[in-house]
Amino acid sequence: MSKNQVLRPAIALAICSLSLIPQTSRAADAAPTIAKDSLLVNAHTLNVYKKDYDKWSWAPRLSFTVNGPIPSGGQLYADFSIPGGSSIKFDCPTQEIGAGRTYHTDCTDVPDDQGTLYTGKVPFKIGLRNELAGTDITIYTGKAIISKAHTNEVGPKAKLKFVYYVEEDWNLPIGYVYLKPGDVTGWKAPTFMAAFWVRGFGTNFQPHLFYQGKEVGKMFYQGTEVGKASCESDIETEVTQQVEESVPQRAKWSRVKCDFPSVQAWDKTGNKPGMFGEIFQMAKNPGDYELKLLWNNHLARSLKFKVGPDGKYVGAIATANKLGSDLTIVPVQIIGDQDGKWNKTAYKTDAYYGNPLVGFTAAP
Repeated sequence: MSKNQVLRPAIALAICSLSLIPQTSRAADAAPTIAKDSLLVNAHTLNVYKKDYDKWSWAPRLSFTVNGPIPSGGQLYADFSIPGGSSIKFDCPTQEIGAGRTYHTDCTDVPDDQGTLYTGKVPFKIGLRNELAGTDITIYTGKAIISKAHTNEVGPKAKLKFVYYVEEDWNLPIGYVYLKPGDVTGWKAPTFMAAFWVRGFGTNFQPHLFYQGKEVGKMFYQGTEVGKASCESDIETEVTQQVEESVPQRAKWSRVKCDFPSVQAWDKTGNKPGMFGEIFQMAKNPGDYELKLLWNNHLARSLKFKVGPDGKYVGAIATANKLGSDLTIVPVQIIGDQDGKWNKTAYKTDAYYGNPLVGFTAAP
């Protein structure tokens, strides 16, 4: 690795916006807000500290979705207050949008010479300034917990080389259920979606949906399942492959998104059932549901939720906490040990980077 290189940062895969809802507009807010489920803070490891290439440091990176309005001349920025007196402040790509619209931004333009060695809780804020109007407002505040681990490099200088990452265990007990408009039918026939986090690598998932104890959403043609439910990792927070093996799951977290094309919230198209039969509709089957996840062929997750007769999810936790998106929050039961050792109480204080949920109780 050359001296002017930096270690590979945390990455976001196959996603344009971290906000889970595929939307272009939503209910208008009086002032810009952050969709909490979209916010991701990364500690980007640098292989230099104050021109010393034998010592590694970190600098913050951010991704988030803003609910408009963002006025003409508006500029999003982030400000990390490093305990001890220093501050890392940087602008984010910004675009003017109207009320009721959303805009996603990735803030990665932080000079390498702003790297720090600090670990622990780091307060930060996201602001919107407008020098044309002479205004500067704070739209989000939080605290990211920065940890470090030795690189797996060897040699006499390796002990000074730490890889940095943000603790994300608070995500594990918090899941989401939501709807996705049909590719052709739009909101006349939306399908069921769910998302949750795992600690480790997001691969080899098998989701199964149950209604009142019976599996649903299974359709077959000549003995072969069609419209099969699937899950994939759409966000992976990853430091570097050079973390020592003793770090649980190599300090990697993944958000998993599950798609059930054979489960609809409702069907208002007036179309008759197709050649594969009638798609299961939640509006016709209100009540209790459970999503069970097999991960590497072992039961690893359970998400329980309720659906009303209108086909919509029953739950007010997201509304009460002003999540900033149209998701329904549900507790996630973590089953088995595939996540390795993790902090089971982190959600109580650290959720959404120091903005924990009110009225949320983790699943046992």
